[in-house]
Amino acid sequence: MRAFSQLLDALVYTRSRNGKLKLIGDYLRRTPDPDRGVALAALTGTLDIPAVKSAVIRGLAEERVDPLLLGMSHNYVGDLAETVALLWPVPAGNDPELDDGTVRIADAVERLRSASRSDAPGVLAAMLDHLDASGRFALLKLATGELRVGVNARNAKQAFADGFGLDVEQVEEVWHGLAPPYLELFAWGEGRGEQPTARDVPVFRPFMLAHPLEQGKVALADYAAEWKWDGIRVQLVHAGGQTRLYSRTGDDVTRSFPEIADAYRTPGVLDGELLVQGAGQGGDEHGGTAASFNALQQRLGRKVVSAKHQEQYPAFVRLYDMLFEGAEDLRELPWEARRERLEAFMPQLDASRFDLSQLIEAGSFAELEEIRAGARDASIEGMMLKRRDSPYVAGRRVGLWYKWKRDPLTADCVVMYAQRGSGKRSSYYSDYTFGCWAEDGELLPVGKAYMGFTDEELKWLDRWVRQHTVQRFGPVREVEKTLVMEVAFDSIHLSKRHRSGLAMRFPRISRIRTDKPAHEADRVETLLAMVT
Repeated sequence: MRAFSQLLDALVYTRSRNGKLKLIGDYLRRTPDPDRGVALAALTGTLDIPAVKSAVIRGLAEERVDPLLLGMSHNYVGDLAETVALLWPVPAGNDPELDDGTVRIADAVERLRSASRSDAPGVLAAMLDHLDASGRFALLKLATGELRVGVNARNAKQAFADGFGLDVEQVEEVWHGLAPPYLELFAWGEGRGEQPTARDVPVFRPFMLAHPLEQGKVALADYAAEWKWDGIRVQLVHAGGQTRLYSRTGDDVTRSFPEIADAYRTPGVLDGELLVQGAGQGGDEHGGTAASFNALQQRLGRKVVSAKHQEQYPAFVRLYDMLFEGAEDLRELPWEARRERLEAFMPQLDASRFDLSQLIEAGSFAELEEIRAGARDASIEGMMLKRRDSPYVAGRRVGLWYKWKRDPLTADCVVMYAQRGSGKRSSYYSDYTFGCWAEDGELLPVGKAYMGFTDEELKWLDRWVRQHTVQRFGPVREVEKTLVMEVAFDSIHLSKRHRSGLAMRFPRISRIRTDKPAHEADRVETLLAMVT
């Protein structure tokens, strides 16, 4: 446990990406199985201990520590695991078996995973009783999976690949067919075994992503254009008699959309946009319609989907690309060749569940700009520009694919509440709830944002929040209703979950309006006119 806690401490205080990768790679090389596999699972977010969540940890801490002290300390520290690790009272008489110098993280995790929901809190408390603050911090981070050390899953896989001299794309290729503690993966890395295979297993392949098209143009002789739809990107995989549906992050969402999986029974891998049938986006001139993202949200996150729900919100996939046809890997082929293969494949699919993303015909880039200008009227996110000779490669590669989103909407809103951030921002009030004026003069919340500002602006905002607080609610502060922010957002929808009746999509702070008095901020009725 000590080595893992030292790794977490080092990662928190190391700013450079390369420095973090080296720390992880060194740890994985010198740590034995299965501890390093458990650590890698934690770093990549694939470690799950169902019986131990933040609420359990808070409940245990409140039994040992004054709840008021715990709340005030958590508010100051900003991280529950760190707060509990520092405050946890250790009883006299440690158990030698759980001494901090000898406990293995794989054993600790197995204890927690094998415990029932009723027994897990007691098991966790007993382990915390026999660890020092550093060990408690590491154990609680493992238990919750909320590491917040500035490392994402891709970074952790890159660190593994660098540490063992492997290609990270080869690691990604087999990753989703493996499970912690990844014994086959480390055997391959150390030359003791062959590369794990994904043959006849419906594993996830990393998506090809796009860079934003900034202030530039592309030659239409080199690039094809198609519409960018507002759903969720998915990958359909059929292998070994099974079909899996994966999100962009590699999460298995098959159970949430069983009708899609049932409709795809041909070996291969397809890439597309998951949508719900309806009339919220597009029209015949755009290659078809789809309901708004708001309708799709009614299906997202449901582990069990009733027949009635499927009928109310019928899902389908608008296909973009073909990665495999049968066992044949098409990813090295140019985009144009893959498109031809996909077009030829479409008649084999159920037309009620799958259609083909339409290409946009334009004689010049100027004409394409004019067509894009109508994207908002059609409630379409924008366009994708794909180099015709591009292979399908994981991640974002400059010059291959571009996303050209429609211009954002903006509104002047008044800051109402501020909350501490997490990770590096845990000491700053960086999450802001903002509102607009109702007809009766009440300020109603319309959104929340935590991005779009510089580090210097964050410091200024944090100082402003502290100086203009009127009430405190744990980590949240209510502030004077005097500061206006210009908020940019992609779209806005009706919502029964919010008092204003509105919900913004992808809100971010575009400007701090110290020049504008709060009473001149936008009204709710102005936002209602923007609803799509």
